[in-house]
Amino acid sequence: MINLMKNIEFSKALVLKDLIDYQDGQIVSMTIAQVPSVNITLFSLAKGEGISTHTTAGDAMVQVLDGEAEITIGDQVLTVKAGETVIMPSEIPHSLEARESFKMLLTVIKRTK
Repeated sequence: MINLMKNIEFSKALVLKDLIDYQDGQIVSMTIAQVPSVNITLFSLAKGEGISTHTTAGDAMVQVLDGEAEITIGDQVLTVKAGETVIMPSEIPHSLEARESFKMLLTVIKRTK
């Protein structure tokens, strides 16, 4: 059997935010799944860290696990906190800045040809 997910225990109840630690002045990521149509990644960002403006070839869903961040999608600026979810449409420029130490689960869904 080939597992499509990695870096995570199977058949166990997990608290996602506890699977990744904060590191001062850094962005930490842990890939959970990466196949042609789907990427699932856990991120932790120290306060003040960010992901610069970029676009993706797929729709991206941010599930906020801890902390607070500012997400910019096109001209819209959102403040998000633990328990909230935001969808960033494909091909629309977006960025993120941690207002507090911040953890998220990022799922990107891409079309396959």
